[in-house]
Amino acid sequence: MTVQRVLTGITTSGTPHLGNYVGAVRPTVRASRLANTENYYFLADYHALIKVGDPARVQRSTLEIAATWLACGLDPDKVFFYRQSDIPEIPELTWLLTCVTGKGLLNRAHAYKAAVDKNTAAGQEPDDGVSAGLFMYPVLMAADILMFNAHHVPVGRDQIQHIEMARDMAASFNHLYGEHFTPPQAVIEAHVATLPGLDGRKMSKSYDNTIPLFAPTEQLRKLIMGIVTDSRAPGEPKDTEGSALFQIFQAFATPEETADLAQAYAAGIAWGEAKERLYQRLEQEIAPMRTVYEELMRHPEHIEATLQRGAAKARGIATPFTARLRHAVGLRALSAGAAAQADTAPAKVAAPQFKQYREKDGLFYFKLTTAKGEVLLQSAAYTQPRDAAQTMQQLVLGALPWSALPQTGQLGAAADIDAALLQIRQARGD
Repeated sequence: MTVQRVLTGITTSGTPHLGNYVGAVRPTVRASRLANTENYYFLADYHALIKVGDPARVQRSTLEIAATWLACGLDPDKVFFYRQSDIPEIPELTWLLTCVTGKGLLNRAHAYKAAVDKNTAAGQEPDDGVSAGLFMYPVLMAADILMFNAHHVPVGRDQIQHIEMARDMAASFNHLYGEHFTPPQAVIEAHVATLPGLDGRKMSKSYDNTIPLFAPTEQLRKLIMGIVTDSRAPGEPKDTEGSALFQIFQAFATPEETADLAQAYAAGIAWGEAKERLYQRLEQEIAPMRTVYEELMRHPEHIEATLQRGAAKARGIATPFTARLRHAVGLRALSAGAAAQADTAPAKVAAPQFKQYREKDGLFYFKLTTAKGEVLLQSAAYTQPRDAAQTMQQLVLGALPWSALPQTGQLGAAADIDAALLQIRQARGD
């Protein structure tokens, strides 16, 4: 069975909260225990520099998030667990990707567009206060993912666009320099990908509406009692739809517990009682981990040693892979052997490849070609580029027979198509 590589990171910009736990920490710790998975978990401290100007806060957050992952059951000996800034190959890859990424793609990033829209509405210059770091955020995130050729990236729904952009960058690089990157797939855990905060909006440090994961017991109770609810009195039926309190409970409870609370909502449970149920359910899951977390926080030197071991392990993959990428783009030694090879070798990798493109009709297509550029397979039209990309990925992985594609033109012999797909799969290591 093919080993699936899973990667996720948490930005070190604040104290871990319940949203981080259900959206990133818990699902990835669970994934780390699955068979046939190779897991990469990192502390995204480069990302923190985009929005945090306090060095002490970045350092403290790095410690808290590392302790959180370990307290929640992550075994650093069975995964790749590292600090982003300890892998110098990542910023180098960011630059390589920058050189193949269109500015128009980055213009469409949600965070950048939101900043521009806010400035425009206020009558300011569109890019007022927008750093190059914010604009380039998707490229750095793509480098995090593509450095280790992750298959799956657990994210919230608001981060799906960044995974799609990473796929676009991988395709652009692969098209120019040969097959080096695996297009990643976003993974969303149903119901809890985006957790609401105290005020009903997405739980986020930016909104200052978070519930710290390892808040002391009394502080946790106080925060839960402060969750915004409507004015319906005890005895009045209440809606689960749009209820932040219910959504948080659902993220931690079993299906049976969730159904029981839904019945209580319909029967008119008092908000105070509903909040008490939430507090008890959270405490049941969090209290044992809180004890471990507090012990870890008393020994930061142990966490630092763990991260250094993880970085050495991760660089065992990143360093040779970066050397391969440097050679692919032409950053090579000027020795006689290398120069002779450059003179005689073709500019691109001599292997079959997929090519995705857009026609004048505005629709998207892909084709499978031989090393000489002969077309073996021509796709039908797709309205969305991601649909074409996902189909190519399924063909390479063998999850979809090429003969099953609707309205696809077979321009080469069946044996040649099968051989080309196998060669691509082997080159990618799938």
